[in-house]
Amino acid sequence: MIRVFIFAAAALFSSVSLANPNFGDAKLGKVKAPSCIFCHGQDGIASNPTYPHIKGQNAQYLFQSMKDYQDGNRTGPLADMMKAQLSKLNDQDLKDISAYFSSQ
Repeated sequence: MIRVFIFAAAALFSSVSLANPNFGDAKLGKVKAPSCIFCHGQDGIASNPTYPHIKGQNAQYLFQSMKDYQDGNRTGPLADMMKAQLSKLNDQDLKDISAYFSSQ
C-alpha cells in the first residue's frame, strides 16, 4: 500500500513538471533573486546551516513554499523575514526564481 502511494505521488510530481515545461524563466529568476542569494547562496547552497539548501529543488515546491510565506501559511523563526523579502514579488517572479534554483 505504501509503495502504491509513493508511486502515485512520484507520478503526480513528474506529471506536474511535464505538463508545464515553461514553469518559469531561470535566466530571469537569476536576475530577480539577489536577496535570495544572501541566505541560500548564489547556486542554492547555503553557507549557514540555519538556512536550507534549495539547489535542484522541485520548482513547484519552491514556488508553493514562497507563496505560503507570502500568505502567512508558513511559520517559524524566519517566517516574518521571508514574508517581507517576498512581499514585492508577484507569482511570475516566484516562478522565475523557482526555475532558477531548480535548474542549479
